[in-house]
Amino acid sequence: MTSSSEHSTPDMGAVLPTTGRLLGLDYGTKRLGIAVCDDMQIIASPLENYTRHCLEADQLFLRQTVKDNRIIGIVIGLPVHMSGDEGGKAAEAREFGCWVEQTTGCPVAFRDERYTTSMANDHLRAAGVSGPRRKELRDKIAAQIILQSYLDSGNRSLPPPPLHS
Repeated sequence: MTSSSEHSTPDMGAVLPTTGRLLGLDYGTKRLGIAVCDDMQIIASPLENYTRHCLEADQLFLRQTVKDNRIIGIVIGLPVHMSGDEGGKAAEAREFGCWVEQTTGCPVAFRDERYTTSMANDHLRAAGVSGPRRKELRDKIAAQIILQSYLDSGNRSLPPPPLHS
């Protein structure tokens, strides 16, 4: 794992199968934004926001979501610093990813999530969505952006470029 003082390529996790439905997760300690893609892995769509409760309830929810949506892999947003270094939040997301992989049995990949919340807000603002409604939709739109970024990447085994330069 890359510490915040090292400048090396972050481990982006598993290389996921190239066909079949993937789940995108915008990790948060209180809430998860969730997106899903089509079987051909072309288009990511927002699915829902999930408010986390307790370990057991969260496990049941994730297992059911994976089953209901025929998920074969999961992409989790990795919160890295602007420099690309990983800090405490990235470590939390990686720990969460290990838990998700054990809970669901699906392989997990990570994707740089810099700017995704800002991009989600921009998209929602441009669509004329009001402030309170924007807050309600933001996490699942961020998950959609994370998953779509993964789908659009040319070589998924390489670390992702930042979403904005």
